[in-house]
Formats: sequence, structure tokens, C-alpha cells
Amino acid sequence: MSHSAHTFLVGVDGGGTGCRTAVGTLADGVLAQAQGGRANAATDPDMAIRNILIAVNAAAKKAGIPKSALKNAVAHLGLAGVMTQKDAQRIAMALPFEKSLVTDDRPTAVNGALGGEDGYLLSVGTGTISAANRSGTFSYIGGWGFHVADQGSGAWLGRASLEQTLLCHDGLAEHTELTRTLFARFEDDPNAIVAFSMSAKPGDYGALAPMIVSAANNGDPWGSAIMRKGADYLTRCLDALGFRPGDRMCLSGGVGPHYAAYLPDECLTGRVASKGTALDGAFSLARAAATSLQEDA
Repeated sequence: MSHSAHTFLVGVDGGGTGCRTAVGTLADGVLAQAQGGRANAATDPDMAIRNILIAVNAAAKKAGIPKSALKNAVAHLGLAGVMTQKDAQRIAMALPFEKSLVTDDRPTAVNGALGGEDGYLLSVGTGTISAANRSGTFSYIGGWGFHVADQGSGAWLGRASLEQTLLCHDGLAEHTELTRTLFARFEDDPNAIVAFSMSAKPGDYGALAPMIVSAANNGDPWGSAIMRKGADYLTRCLDALGFRPGDRMCLSGGVGPHYAAYLPDECLTGRVASKGTALDGAFSLARAAATSLQEDA
């Protein structure tokens, strides 16, 4: 096709809790957005593809764009769980768009939050992204997935709280309001927690995160301890990335801003608000790809 100002663009931000999509054009920018189901490429790639397409089609319908027109779109998808180029290619080949660029969720998060400027990002949602941008060069720490990483994330908080609940049940720690509430959620049955863990996805654990954050804010000892442990990990990430007091730093994601109360003061002296979301970053990267194609035509 001829890439023009009317080229359709698709941006996707996908993770363990759900996906967010945006459709629009080079000339008009974002025309509509929609949300969909889980889209973690490692957990269930086929489900991720289905949920992404449902959400993209919903956004296109809102924008008045015929579904058939999307075959000419340029898309950028930032998805949790994309670990290799093979992962990216598998998803890209399953999509109906003319050009689909698939990456993990770090580039879209950094691009959206920092708007292309230098700085540091702690994006903490279902998963965790720690990153730095120096003159367009990105550095990352972590991102190895829930089973071996994602410390501080919503999924990590959920799992840590259930671990603590079982320690309390076994008499190795004293129950608090948080652990009693969590235990009651499973009908005070430790086997129910074990059964949950056998099939739970990151998003399932992440659904418990608001309880931990709320408990910590209310002074619950175990809630606060878990948040402090997550904050310690995030602080070490900043140190490893070369952060210095006063440097620009953005806390984003559903859980990220809640860590402000637990991070050292020197980490917050240069704190800035996010310029945009990971979905904004994905759409911006789709726009850049379409513009590059237009220039090469």
C-alpha cells in the first residue's frame, strides 16, 4: 500500500492482567481505544493473540474504521512475555496487519513514560520494568518473567502475601489483619491456597495486589514489610542503572506510584510525572514505523 497521512495505526500494550489497544491514523493520531483480556505472550500466546484482536477490533469499531481496513495498518505491540525474536515473529505472523512490530513491554513503557527524554523508569504493574534512557540508549534490569523475576510487581506482591499467610497458618509468624483476610478468602483452608497456586497466572496473583497496598497504607505489619521488600529491590535496580539523586525518575503502572511512600527520599528528588502510558508509547512507535515506511517509499 502507499503509506500516507491516512495510514491506519495500531498500538497495543499487553500484560498478564489485560491488554489495551489504540487505533488511529498518521494525520489524526489516536481515534479510539479499547481494553481486552490477558495478553502475556509467554503464559498463553494463543489467548494473547485472540484477546488482542478482539480489543483492536473493538477500538476500530468505536473509531468507525471497517475491520477489513485494518489489513493495511502498521502496528506496534509491546507485550509482556516476549523473550526472543522467535516469540515476536510468531505473534506478528498471526496478526492481520500489513506490518506488525512486536517487542516485549519495556520499550513501549519507557517511550510512553519518558517521552523520549533522558531519565529512569520504574514501571510496576502485574510485572516490573526497571529502565534508563540516556540519549536514546535504553538499559534494562529484570524483565525475566514472573517465575524468576518481577520482584516488587503486583503478581509478586500477591504471591508474597499468600506465602506469608501460610507461614502464619503454620505458626511461624503472627497473623495480621491482612493475612487473616487473605486466609478467609480461601475459606481458611491452606490446601485451597495450594490448589490456587497450581494454576494461577501472574494476573491472578496481581488481582490480590490492591489488598496488600491498602493494608500497608493502613499500617498492617506484613503489608508494610512486603512493600518495603519490594521497594528495596527497586532501589537496587536504580543504583545498578546508574541513578544519582536528582536524576529524573518516573514511577508508573498500577502499583508503581504506591512505592513512593517506601523508597528513600533521595530517589524521589527528581521524580517526574509520566508523560504517557505504555499504550501511548506503543502508538508512538507505530507512528514512527509508518513514518519511516513513508520516507522509504
